[in-house]
Amino acid sequence: MAYGFLDIAATPGVRAAQQANGRGDYWAAFKGDRPSDRFTEAETAFIAERDSFYMATVSESGWPYVQHRGGPSGFIRVLDNRTLGVADFRGNRQYISAGNLASEGRAALILMDYPNRRRLKIYAHVETKDLAADPELAARLTLPGYRAKVERSLIMHLAAFDWNCPQHITQRFSEAELAPALAPLRSRLEALESENKALRALLAATGD
Repeated sequence: MAYGFLDIAATPGVRAAQQANGRGDYWAAFKGDRPSDRFTEAETAFIAERDSFYMATVSESGWPYVQHRGGPSGFIRVLDNRTLGVADFRGNRQYISAGNLASEGRAALILMDYPNRRRLKIYAHVETKDLAADPELAARLTLPGYRAKVERSLIMHLAAFDWNCPQHITQRFSEAELAPALAPLRSRLEALESENKALRALLAATGD
């Protein structure tokens, strides 16, 4: 039975751990194939809304390294149903991820939606490209108005994805996400402040 993401993740060590923890029959719960090597409309819409992701790479010494990548919502572009493109912004200039990808081009990504407690995991083969040498790609990945220096692009070729359950995901909200809910309160506060100002002016005018 094929199940994309878990077929990659389930090494002998993982299977042994499942067996040791009473989940040796893990695969028995899946009915038929569960393809995960093509993004559907659901994944495409989810990715388009994200403003960050976590990327894990592995060094030549075998150590894993996890890095947070961020930008405005939509900076992760779905180039086609098997490819993501990201403008790689200048950060602290340690270039650990860049070095790891140069020697081992595989990466694992986690994309979070904290308000709705959703999580998408992705295995991908990553290649770096010079955007100056590819104007068409640069046009697709450029973010007008975003003040960040782009050093390269990351082109991520999907190997498999998997949706995680919402268990243990704590809801968190950004200022932009809270704004619609807080708008009525802010309007009410502004109205009350205006009313208080008018009352103070009236008291001052009457001398009371």
